[in-house]
Amino acid sequence: MASSSFNKNLKKYAEVVVKIGLGLRKGQRLSIRTPIHTAPLVREIARVAYEVGARYVDVIWADEELARLRVESAPRDSHDEFSTWQVSGIMDMINKGDAILSISSNNPDLFNGLDMEFISSAQKTALKHNAPISAAVTRNAVNWCVIAASSPAWAKKVFPKLSVEKAEAKLWKAIFESTRVNTENPVKAWETHIKNLRERTKYIQSKQYSALHYKGPGTDLTIGLPHGHKWTSAQAMAENGTIFTANIPTEEMFTLPDRNRADGYVAASMPLSYGGTLIEDFSLTFENGRVVSVQAKKGETILKKLIDTDEGASHLGEVALVPHSSPISKRGHLFYNTLFDENASCHIAIGRAYRFTLIGGEELNDDEFQQSGGNNSLTHVDFMIGSAKMDIDGIRQDGTREPVMRKGEWAFKV
Repeated sequence: MASSSFNKNLKKYAEVVVKIGLGLRKGQRLSIRTPIHTAPLVREIARVAYEVGARYVDVIWADEELARLRVESAPRDSHDEFSTWQVSGIMDMINKGDAILSISSNNPDLFNGLDMEFISSAQKTALKHNAPISAAVTRNAVNWCVIAASSPAWAKKVFPKLSVEKAEAKLWKAIFESTRVNTENPVKAWETHIKNLRERTKYIQSKQYSALHYKGPGTDLTIGLPHGHKWTSAQAMAENGTIFTANIPTEEMFTLPDRNRADGYVAASMPLSYGGTLIEDFSLTFENGRVVSVQAKKGETILKKLIDTDEGASHLGEVALVPHSSPISKRGHLFYNTLFDENASCHIAIGRAYRFTLIGGEELNDDEFQQSGGNNSLTHVDFMIGSAKMDIDGIRQDGTREPVMRKGEWAFKV
């Protein structure tokens, strides 16, 4: 039975999600995609949503055990099966200016030991069918948000020495602390945090660097930035006129790289949990913006399949800056969940770039966006590269350099 303090924090978390994450406004509908074990949190979110004036809250439930059963038992030629009704329902919401929420609570080891070829093919099928949703999200068509909820399998991965019950309680505590729910007034705490993030983002935006150079253990990489790139953080304005915060938590500032200008090599500083598989100790080599070499001690097959998803999956779509001293990094443990781990470390993403990170990018078609340096792809996967030993220089148009980060921390003041 949940304690009164847990129930109180769950309600405060729901308030942050609805008021800060989604910025839900009166009259909007809300679509939620989530695993079935998150029902207590979903009910609290629905309660707050209706309190602020939501017209309707709809939930699409998922079950990881069913996903594993499919990989274990379905015919090997059934990897292209997909029910399109979920996509149709969410697109109906998006087309009418409503809000969408995704709750992550994944078991990082869900597909361990199973058929990687089937998993990769099934994931690619899902990406193709979900492309309309992804396209809407990348241009901020509506207010959207991604959050997380604890689960037994995920918690046990993060805290393996604890019993399942104690591990899940500790993971919930980590989620509440990382999302500022443990403060007296979480909504106000978030408003202050967002203001501070935006001040630093404003400074880096004023620089309009031509490129960033990363130097650290296993890393010597230069990433070009296209003309008109736009650094952003925390809050954004959706096309439907709603102000929202897409990720709870968030500690990053990010923009799009030039898809044709990445040269050198980079080593991941944390494992990547992707689609129920862990990819560990991996590195990528780039030439003229394209991945030309992949190495991984674990999960190399799935990583190569990911990069082969389509032409754009071998190029970069995001570059993000996070100081090593971020609150999530200070916790001193991995979450095995990109939503959290990316906010403990500088990171980059292979695949699709967000249209709103290029000035005027929302108005461009795919060809125009790519000609401007943006990247189109079915996929968008972040992986962490920052550490306390990472140095980053900003390279100006004339080739001169300025320190952006030294030993994982900001090298400038605002």
